[in-house]
Amino acid sequence: MKMAVPNLVIRGKQVVLPHETAAASIHISGDKITTIADYESFPPGCELVEADEQSIVMPGLVDSHIHVNEPGRTEWEGFETATRAAAAGGITTIIDMPLNSIPPTTTLAGFEEKLTAAKNKCLVDVGFWGGVVPGNTSELSGLLKAGVVGFKCFLIHSGVDEFPNVTEEDLRIALPELTRLGAILIVHAEVPGPISRTGIPACPPLAPDNASGRNRNVCPTKYEAFLASRPRAAENEAVELMINLAREFCTRVHIVHHSSADALPMLRAAKAAGLKITAETCPHYLTLAAEDIPDSATEFKCCPPIRERENSEQLWAALADGTLDMIVSDHSPCPPEMKLRERGDFLAAWGGISSLQLRLPIIWTAAQRRGHSINDLSRWLCAAPAQLVGLQNRKGQLAASYDADLVIWNPKEQFIVEGQRLHHRHKLTPYEGKKVVGVVEKTFLRGRKIYDDGEFRGEPHGLLLRGTDLRSVII
Repeated sequence: MKMAVPNLVIRGKQVVLPHETAAASIHISGDKITTIADYESFPPGCELVEADEQSIVMPGLVDSHIHVNEPGRTEWEGFETATRAAAAGGITTIIDMPLNSIPPTTTLAGFEEKLTAAKNKCLVDVGFWGGVVPGNTSELSGLLKAGVVGFKCFLIHSGVDEFPNVTEEDLRIALPELTRLGAILIVHAEVPGPISRTGIPACPPLAPDNASGRNRNVCPTKYEAFLASRPRAAENEAVELMINLAREFCTRVHIVHHSSADALPMLRAAKAAGLKITAETCPHYLTLAAEDIPDSATEFKCCPPIRERENSEQLWAALADGTLDMIVSDHSPCPPEMKLRERGDFLAAWGGISSLQLRLPIIWTAAQRRGHSINDLSRWLCAAPAQLVGLQNRKGQLAASYDADLVIWNPKEQFIVEGQRLHHRHKLTPYEGKKVVGVVEKTFLRGRKIYDDGEFRGEPHGLLLRGTDLRSVII
């Protein structure tokens, strides 16, 4: 078979390949990588893009945990703004969560509305999670056939009434069907019991200062009050439950946005026993610490909460030994007024952190201080999230036959985070003013340059990934 003649070569002295970082040239024909060749290999007559000597050429990042919120809550975030932020952050594939949009992606009709809303708006490729809620087991097969990557559930109130949480009894109905379908279940792993036992009631966003049920002995502007209201036990018990159910039903289970270091031994033992269980964590759990959060700084609120510094270091160790598989953003935006910044009420403010565009520099800044390599970074931010959603033969690596998704970035250049320079719809961020290292220079989606030194290139041509492109496999 004759090798396709490349129309584009991207080369650099530091190209992140599956097993090493080395000088190489990436030959691209159309939207695919045709070969990885020596640095000097450059067929005549094709376009050449040369990375600066100190720049890194890496696979386009994959972020499998994004709340886009369109349709229904597009004023929180939408496909156009979210995918612009992704492109500026070197991300070429995002997977949208099934909740916070109206309708949620819990029925085939809801999925079709989501696809219609996303059409012709996306700068990067976009896939979609479906949802497991009480009573929708009959919808799961149709959603999977239509192309969702898998299914998400909450074990505690999700924050929005149209996406109710499931109980163990609900899961015992849904899990046999998920196992039959070969589908993955991703889980917001907090159970309500330990939270209710704290006696610290949460209030809805925008509730008045004198909201009923307020504990007068708790100061809602103190971060420690919120941290105490979401104890580690809520995560620990939820992870134990999901490990037991994964064992019983042979279902593939993934724990999202994991924060409690206490549960890591359970996860480690479950993986060693061969259970089909994986887990992720997020930049905020790895780089922010409860001890440093000022009074009233509700931009730091998320669920599960940001915990103590010693907890964070244990999460880093779990990434190093493979107990935690990946780092995703859990980009969960809302209008700034829902953060109640003027009141500073941690208990009533919306929980969620916007960090989609910043995942690469935030993690690289912290990872290099701990001796982690560029290849570690690529595994956590590119390859592992791609494998989670069944794209491991198409995304997340620089190799022949893969999509020509690449990011060129400078690992030594510093910048100060300024919310107004981010491309998310809303600019409030807990990273405001932080000095980070790692500047995205260029982003390529399937062989086309979509971001170039602060400028977006061309019309949106991101694909809505569906069907057999996204069939999951066991990790």
